[in-house]
Formats: sequence, C-alpha cells, structure tokens
Amino acid sequence: MFRRFIFLIMGLAIFFFLGSAKPTFLTDDTTLVINKIKIEITGLSTVGKYNCSNTLSIKDTIYINSVKKNAFNTEIKMSSFDCGNKIMTKDLQGTVKVKQFPNSSVCITDVKPSGKNYKCKLNFFITDKILKYKDFILYNSDDKIQGTLNLKFSDLELEPPVKMAGLIKVKDDIIINFSLYKN
Repeated sequence: MFRRFIFLIMGLAIFFFLGSAKPTFLTDDTTLVINKIKIEITGLSTVGKYNCSNTLSIKDTIYINSVKKNAFNTEIKMSSFDCGNKIMTKDLQGTVKVKQFPNSSVCITDVKPSGKNYKCKLNFFITDKILKYKDFILYNSDDKIQGTLNLKFSDLELEPPVKMAGLIKVKDDIIINFSLYKN
C-alpha cells in the first residue's frame, strides 16, 4: 500500500513537472512595448548637410511571432518636422506638399526575429505614394529598434528644393531613419 502511495505521488510530481514544460518547437511570444517614435530625414545640399526630425509620443505593443497584434501603425504629421532652421523647415514642407498631404504613415507588420534583430514588412505612405518593403531590417539595441531607408526625391515623384537662382540645390538622395523607442 505504501509503495502504491509513493508511486502515485511520484507519478503526480512527474506529471506536473512535465505538464508545465513547454515544447521546444513552439516559439515564445515576445513583446515590444513602444513609447516613442522618431523619424529623421537627412541629406546633402550644395551648402552642407541637413537633418529634419519629428518625434511622436506613442504607446503601443507589438507581439513578435504572434497573431494577436503583430503590427505597428502610426500617422505622422508632416508639419511637425523641424529642420533646425525656419527656412529649411518651410522648404521641406513645401517639397512634401504639406498643405495637400498633411499626414504620412508608417505601418510595420509581420515582425519576426532575425538573429538579435528583427525582419518585418514596412509600408511607408508619403504624399500620394506607398513604398513597400518585404524584408525590412529593424536593428535592435538596448533602448530602441531602428531601420533606415535610402531614397531619392524622384522615387516619390518630388523635386528637391532649389533656392537663390540655383546657388543652393538639395541633392536627390535622402535617408529616412525610423527609431522606435522601447520601454
């Protein structure tokens, strides 16, 4: 009788121990809690480098490898970009046609781990153009994940600004950096 009792207790202990173990072939749902997004547009002109940025306070959670909510979508108010100079800010707003297209949007979906970084699908909507990237890399660091787009104004069917009868010309190449800050 005592042996049966011991076998019963040991059997229950093994059942609870193995019952709580997760199979190794299932991936864990990892979450990314985003509290801020910063978008920077940089490029060159005949008078030097320029940098325009916009920072948005946003609270959102992305579930990695999950069907719960594996997307991050936000609207960007184009009039909130600051280039550190009123004239340059006004030129950027004129170039991206801020009166006609006041908002852009960024949509990041299907986020999956890729080593210590992440791969995702990125849709970037600016003016009336949608740029789609299938395997966009988001680089992971302690406080943020970030990605970079190398574009041309001509990709967006926009003309780079030219001032002072052509003395100041903005180059066609632009770099857009996305930084999503984690909690």
